[in-house]
Amino acid sequence: MACEQLTRLGDVIELEDVKREPISSRDRKDRKGSYPYYGAQGIVDYLDDYTYEGDYLLVAEDGENLRSRKNPIANAASGKFRVNNHAHVIAESEKCNLVFLRHLLNMTDISAYVTGSTQPKLSQSNLCAMKLPLPSMAEQNAIANVLSLFDRKIELNNQLNDYLLDLLKSSAKNLYLKHEKNIQEKLPSGWRWVSIGEIADMVCRGIAPKYSLESDEIILGQTCIRNNLVLTENGRLHAPKKLTDKWLRKYDLLINSTGVGSLGRTAQVWFEPSKLVVDSHVTIVRATDKKNALYLGSWAFEHERYIESLHTGSTGQTELPRDRVKAIRVVLPDAGTLDEFNAIAEPSVKMIVANQEENKRLIEIRDTLLPKLMSGEIDVSKVDLMQLTNNHLADY
Repeated sequence: MACEQLTRLGDVIELEDVKREPISSRDRKDRKGSYPYYGAQGIVDYLDDYTYEGDYLLVAEDGENLRSRKNPIANAASGKFRVNNHAHVIAESEKCNLVFLRHLLNMTDISAYVTGSTQPKLSQSNLCAMKLPLPSMAEQNAIANVLSLFDRKIELNNQLNDYLLDLLKSSAKNLYLKHEKNIQEKLPSGWRWVSIGEIADMVCRGIAPKYSLESDEIILGQTCIRNNLVLTENGRLHAPKKLTDKWLRKYDLLINSTGVGSLGRTAQVWFEPSKLVVDSHVTIVRATDKKNALYLGSWAFEHERYIESLHTGSTGQTELPRDRVKAIRVVLPDAGTLDEFNAIAEPSVKMIVANQEENKRLIEIRDTLLPKLMSGEIDVSKVDLMQLTNNHLADY
């Protein structure tokens, strides 16, 4: 049934912003623990105590994402955790289903309620003043049940990918940990110490975007550098055609090479890219022999702090020069041991990419479904959850 009446959000939600607490990064160093510490767009740290317990909805209070909407502005948080002052905290309510509200907020244009130009902000009063089409609780619950099937399958895929990534890292770690602590140690037959420059046929920075050129390519900025995510588009800019050798290839290792905080972060291209490049903040390392590529990537994931320590410059002007990247020494196993590692790594990487691609499709279906359920175009009472998709969502 279509919902034509608008409801003021403040009349149906329970806000618990009062328990939020901003804690500086300096103070957090002495309070490390197992409880998540959330910000506007997710977990920013793990601390030794908590202020919230249960199921909540976190809505970004400030940040560029409120206008760009590149990522969800509303995210679920459950268990025991803390929240800083960059996210509003909404508790469970008898008048509003949090799962339903999360998806509704993420599909709704809230620009009329966001203030500020340089620093967009969604104040508590504007959040409460929002008017949204909220159907009855029975209908909210029914729609939430459908959407939750997608959410659970997506989360299971993410959990599986975390396990596969841990397997990839631990498999490589078991190889090099035995030998790298003492660089003078005698290595097993066929093992050797090499520099990255010796086993890579290209170590170079990405390109500086130029808006006046003809070719329209995808530029991946330094913000994409995460060691457990497949790269995502960061915008379309013009890239010079003559630099097509810098288009990314499968198994390219990417190292964030400028800035503070993210310097030394690594990622690896685990799919077949089509005309993708990175910007000049990122160093591309392309292994000469593909048999070494996944091992090199796994080594880099575990050595990000070491890679960061190789920077030059003072605070605020740090940089990781190409020469220092090329000089990084890695212990390289013999061919047979590498084959054993790749027998685990290659199918793991293939499955990670497949799960991420499935998640993209599930998100598209879920986000297309919600407006149709809201409008009444699809009667939620007649949705057969067992036949919802061919992805066996109801099994999860």
